[in-house]
Amino acid sequence: MSAATRNQRSRRSSRTPDRLCAEAVELAREGAEEAARPGTVGDWIEAVAEGDRVVTHFFESHEPGYRGWRWAATVTRASRAKVVTLDETVLLPGPDALLAPEWVPWSERLRPGDLGPGDLLPTEADDLRLEPGYTGEDTPPPNSVVSEEVHLMEEAGELAEEEDVEISPGFARAQAGPPERGSIGAVAEELGMARARVLSRYGLHEAADRWEETHGPKTPMAQAAPASCATCGFLMPLSGSLRQAFGVCANEYSPADGRVVSLSFGCGGHSEAAVMPKPPQPPPPVIDETRAEPMQLHDKQSAGESAGADGSAGGSAEGGASQAGGVQGEPAGAE
Repeated sequence: MSAATRNQRSRRSSRTPDRLCAEAVELAREGAEEAARPGTVGDWIEAVAEGDRVVTHFFESHEPGYRGWRWAATVTRASRAKVVTLDETVLLPGPDALLAPEWVPWSERLRPGDLGPGDLLPTEADDLRLEPGYTGEDTPPPNSVVSEEVHLMEEAGELAEEEDVEISPGFARAQAGPPERGSIGAVAEELGMARARVLSRYGLHEAADRWEETHGPKTPMAQAAPASCATCGFLMPLSGSLRQAFGVCANEYSPADGRVVSLSFGCGGHSEAAVMPKPPQPPPPVIDETRAEPMQLHDKQSAGESAGADGSAGGSAEGGASQAGGVQGEPAGAE
C-alpha cells in the first residue's frame, strides 16, 4: 500500500459521515442490486465519508470469481437539502480481494527458451543493445575508390524500382557483388560491420553480465571446481574484445558444453583435473635361439647332503666292489 493511499484512507476515517447520507442504507442497497446480478449483494459492511455530504456504503459481494470484492454505492445530497440521491455504484476490491497480477508488456515477460521453431522475435528500432552498422548510404566523393561500388548499388536499386520490387540495402550490396579490395565496403565486411545493425557497447556489457551470472566464478559449480577454465584445454576463446574474459566450452561431458563461459568458471571436467596415469608396460621378452643353456635337475647342496647320509653304505659298497675286483681282477690285470 502506497503512502498516498494510506493518507487518503486516514482522511476518510477521520471525517464524520453526513447523518442523512449515512442513514440511506436501503437507497444504496437498491442501487447496488440494480447494478449487480440478482442475489449477489450481501450484507452491509460500513459507510465511509468521501467528502462533505458524500458517503459510500459498502456491501458484501457474492459474485463468482470475485473473492474479497465489495459493492460500493455512493450517495449524496445538496447543501441544505433533505433528499439523498444515488451518485454511482461500482464493484471494488476489498483489503483481502483476489486481484489479477499487474500487466507486464510481452517484451518484459519473454524469457530465454520461450522462442520456438517458426517464432519471430521483433526488435525495436531504438533497441539499446544494437547500433547502426555500415549501411553504405554515405555518398563518397566522386573520385573515391568506393564510387564504383555505390554506383553498382544504385543501379540495383533503380532496377528494383522499375520492376516494382522493394529491396533492402543488404540485398542491394549483394546484387552489386563483392566489394572492391581496399574499399570501405571491403574493410567493413572484414571487420564484421557489413550489417544493418551490430551489437552496441550496452548490449555487449549486458551479454557479459548475463554470461557471468550463469557461468561465472560465483556459481556453485565453479566454487567446487579444481581449476578455472582459463587453464582448461577444452576452452575455445572468443574473438574480439570478449576474448580476454570469455570462451566456449568444448567438453561434451561438461554441463557447460557449447555454452559461453567465463574464464573464471570451472567444473569437474577440467582437462587437467584428474589425469589418468598410463599403465606400466612389461619388458619385451628376451629370446635367444643361437645357443643352448644347461639346466640342472637337482640342487647341488641337496645332492651332497644325501651322499653324506649314505656314506657307510657307500663305503661298504665300494669295498665290496674292490674285493670283487680283486677276485675278478685277473681279466682286468690281463688288460
